[in-house]
Amino acid sequence: MPCVFISAVAMSSTCPGLYCGRMMVNGSAEGECGVCPRGERTNLQKICERCTESPELYDWLYLGFMAMLPLVLHWFFIEWYSGKKSSSALLQHVTAMLECSVSAVITLLVTEPVGTLGIRSCRVQMLSDWYTMLYNPSPDYVNTLHCTQEAVYPLYTIILIYYAFCLVMMMLLRPLLVKKIACGLGKSDRFKSIYAALYFFPILTVLQAVGGGLLYYAFPYIILVLSLVTLAVYMSASEIQSFKSLVTKKKRLVVLFSHWLLHAYGIVSISRLDRLEQDLCWLCPESFCFLTSRFAFIQLIFRTSFKTHIQYCSHSRLLLCYNH
Repeated sequence: MPCVFISAVAMSSTCPGLYCGRMMVNGSAEGECGVCPRGERTNLQKICERCTESPELYDWLYLGFMAMLPLVLHWFFIEWYSGKKSSSALLQHVTAMLECSVSAVITLLVTEPVGTLGIRSCRVQMLSDWYTMLYNPSPDYVNTLHCTQEAVYPLYTIILIYYAFCLVMMMLLRPLLVKKIACGLGKSDRFKSIYAALYFFPILTVLQAVGGGLLYYAFPYIILVLSLVTLAVYMSASEIQSFKSLVTKKKRLVVLFSHWLLHAYGIVSISRLDRLEQDLCWLCPESFCFLTSRFAFIQLIFRTSFKTHIQYCSHSRLLLCYNH
């Protein structure tokens, strides 16, 4: 039965399925239908063609978004575990940026064409291009013709290679740096930001492997929503209710400009520079916070939540004493 199946597929004029194709040999399509080599994908005639196009602006923005994720997580955990009195946080932030930047450059250099910062890619046409393993055809409804390939070359694997380089660079640079400069932290706290990276890198890898296609189409809206939510939470927690209270501290300005950059990144990803002039009016969401802060009663909310927490703790202690 397998021999009859293979011969029937080989004799058919076109290959079945979306991603099965034949190789070009001496200007003619020869061989059996199957998976195309890496860096190639099928055309309309079901012939494997080499990907020679350059990535579009949207593809570069997607790669930039996936490259920013470990950097932002590095910065978050460095700030979280460094403490207010630690003077090593800034140097660790710079080191994390250096690690991710060097990893990105090395990843581009090892990707075809090797030795250049440019890459060649296959254009993304539909969501199924990210999940070719789900579209292996069964012409006789018994045997499956396996044609799993990277139809979005190299957008799928280049992110995984980049994460691997980021992990290697972090393990080479960060422990020595933290051991020398993080004197204000305890022995158990100085390496916690590195331990956190050992957790979130596998999570990011699984996220890219499973949800890469969904992230490709949804990342602009994810950036916009997260930048708005985090900015609103930060301004509420810091009780920033006016422009004057915003510019009093340099750290607040850094946070504001960082959110501006993220917001602009999401806007450019959605508009793709087609309607950029119309969409830039949404670049300053904090103005809405200033206009509505007088109706929010931020201090009352914090006081009420604090009193509720105290009452809950007191009630819990009374119950504990009663049980004893």
